[in-house]
Amino acid sequence: MNRYLPYLSGIGVALTWGFSFMFTREALDYLSPFHLLGLRFAAAIAAMFLLRLVNIIRISIKASDYISLLPLALFQPILYFSAETAGIMLTSASYAGMMIAVIPIIVAILSAIILREHPNRVQIIFIIASVAGVIFIIFMGNQSIAAVNHLGTLALMGAVLAAGFFNITSRRASARHTPMQITWVMMMVGAVCFNLIALVQHLLEGNAENYLTPLTETWITVIYLGVISSVGSFFLYNYLLSRITATQGAVFANLVTVVAVSAGVIFRGETISWYHLAGTTAILIGVWGTNHFAPQPHKKFRFIPGRQADI
Repeated sequence: MNRYLPYLSGIGVALTWGFSFMFTREALDYLSPFHLLGLRFAAAIAAMFLLRLVNIIRISIKASDYISLLPLALFQPILYFSAETAGIMLTSASYAGMMIAVIPIIVAILSAIILREHPNRVQIIFIIASVAGVIFIIFMGNQSIAAVNHLGTLALMGAVLAAGFFNITSRRASARHTPMQITWVMMMVGAVCFNLIALVQHLLEGNAENYLTPLTETWITVIYLGVISSVGSFFLYNYLLSRITATQGAVFANLVTVVAVSAGVIFRGETISWYHLAGTTAILIGVWGTNHFAPQPHKKFRFIPGRQADI
C-alpha cells in the first residue's frame, strides 16, 4: 500500500487545487487578490496552530529550519502567487493557463541540471503529451486570445520558473525536513508576507479598519482555500516530492485542469465538448506514462526520522 501513497497524494493535490478555482472566483467578487491571499494563508497557519495545540500534528521547528527553508517559501507561495496573479491580471486566464502548463517541462529540465534526475525518453514523450492535453483544452475553449501583453508574459514566465524551482527545492529539502515542517514554513511565510502587502494597500486606501469585514461573505471560501487547498494540498505535494522525482510530481499538476473542467460540468452546469475529453485523455495518459516508466527515485531524498540524509 505504501508504494501507492505518493500517487494517491498526487490525486488529492489535483482534486483540491482543481476545486480551488471555483472558490477563488467567488471570493474575488469581495476581495482583492493580495487580500484574499493574506486571509487564505492566515487561515492556513491558524489551522496548523490549532492542530498543533490539540496534538493532532507534531512539528518540531527551529530557527535554523526557517532559515534553510526560506528560499523554498520564497519560490512558493510568495513569488509564484505574486507572479501568477500579476500575469492573469495583465493577460487572460486562458493565456495564463497555457503558460502554466509548461511547468512539467521546466521541472524536467531543472531536475536534470540540478538534481541529476534525468527523465528517460519514454517519460519525455508522456510529459509532452500531458502538457499538450492542457494547452489543447484551454486553446479550444478560447481560440480568440487577445493580443499578448509582454509584461504579463514576463510575469507568467516568472511564475513558471518559481514553480519549477519550488519543485526542485522541495525535493532537496525533503532530505532534511519532514513534509510537515516544509508546509509549516510555507504557510507562515505566506501569511506574513501577503497580509503585510494587503494591509499596506488598505492603509493607503484609508480603510484598514475594514480588513476583516469581507469574511462575513467569504469565510467558507477562505477556510477551503486556507485549510484544505493550502495546508492539506501542500502537505500532500511536499510528501509526494519526498517520495518520487520532481518530474513525476510536476506532471500531477496537469490533472488540475481535468478536475477544474469536471467541477464546472458537475457543479456549474457547464457543457463538456469533445476537446475536453480528448485533452483529458492526453493528460491522463501522460501522467500515467511519466510515473509508470520512471526509474526508482534515489534513496538519498527519502526523509528518515532522526537522521539527516546527505545531499
